[in-house]
Amino acid sequence: MLKTFCSGMQKLRLWMIMSSVWLTFASGAALAHEVVPAIADISVNDGVVRIEIDVNVEAQLSGIDLDAVSDTDDAENASDYDVLRALSVDDIAARVAELVATWNATPLVASAGAPVVLTLESVIVPEVADGELPRISELVMTGPLASDASEIEVTWPAGAGNLLLRQQGVEEPFTGLIPGGATSGAIAVGGGDAATPLQAFGSYIPVGFDHILPQGLDHILFVLGLFFLSTRFGPLLWQVSAFTLAHTVTLALGVLGVVSVPGSIVEPLIAASIVYVAVENIFARGLTRWRPVVIFGFGLLHGLGFASVLGDFGLPEGQVVPALIGFNVGVELGQLTVIAMAALALWLGCVAAKAAKLTGVEELVSEYPVMFRAWSITGSLIIAVIAVYWVIERTLL
Repeated sequence: MLKTFCSGMQKLRLWMIMSSVWLTFASGAALAHEVVPAIADISVNDGVVRIEIDVNVEAQLSGIDLDAVSDTDDAENASDYDVLRALSVDDIAARVAELVATWNATPLVASAGAPVVLTLESVIVPEVADGELPRISELVMTGPLASDASEIEVTWPAGAGNLLLRQQGVEEPFTGLIPGGATSGAIAVGGGDAATPLQAFGSYIPVGFDHILPQGLDHILFVLGLFFLSTRFGPLLWQVSAFTLAHTVTLALGVLGVVSVPGSIVEPLIAASIVYVAVENIFARGLTRWRPVVIFGFGLLHGLGFASVLGDFGLPEGQVVPALIGFNVGVELGQLTVIAMAALALWLGCVAAKAAKLTGVEELVSEYPVMFRAWSITGSLIIAVIAVYWVIERTLL
């Protein structure tokens, strides 16, 4: 019975590696045209709604369904974004009015069921030398609000990705993540809609999860690299525990401002950590004494990467700790989902092996090590090649 169970789990891991190879190919040019959330600060003063929003104008104008992709290169109409991204700063600034008109048609802001018509006050489109990187423009819009209005509601258009909305100038301000096609719900103009600790915790879990699946392709490859080392559960547990502890520490320190390392340093090192893990998988036959220590060090780097992402989103005032914990829980759930998918794929591999009449326990046990080693080396090689490219891209290109 035990041999049957073990051989089944071993075959399961084999198929997981097959699926991971697909994931590595799918990662392609990760981080090149990554979809990032829009971030808006909203305030009401003297009957005027003011919204300051940092947004990728080209992505919003391209017609790409930003709810469905994590990278614009993955969209069917990716070329439309590339054309817009190639336009000059002045040309993009001239087209911002189209975006504002779309938002007014939604409408972006409403009060008591009536739309608030926004007028573009200013736009700053920065110069970004690398055309492969997203360009985040700064827009300021204002609109009249009835003098007796006590609440407003923000609706983010379907297909527009995520919007992080932050209320300004009041006590206990609203802060929330609004997916495409969703609304903020009623927001009191005078404040008081700050999230409770439980709400802050819950709302940041999907933010952390989303950074792993589907957006964290580099972190996915790192976790798969840990999984590829051995067929036994113990080595995986040691590695994942070391990685989790380490990135939790630097995530907290980074978000709280205790540690700050530029992304230009962190991102290449994260890619290098993936190279190391993948290459070691090729030569190692199991968990060495020092591998968990090395993984812990790499986890510190990945935690700083997580912190930079969370820094882009911001944390709700007064609820930093529960939001931080929620984000970290989301990251862990994302990592566990990667492992669970791997386990499922491997189980399917076992079923396929049985369908091929490899039904004897002894036959399965004798067949598996060679097959696993072949797929482990192949998968690790592909991961290493992709990660080497990322190192070059993040340092030289």
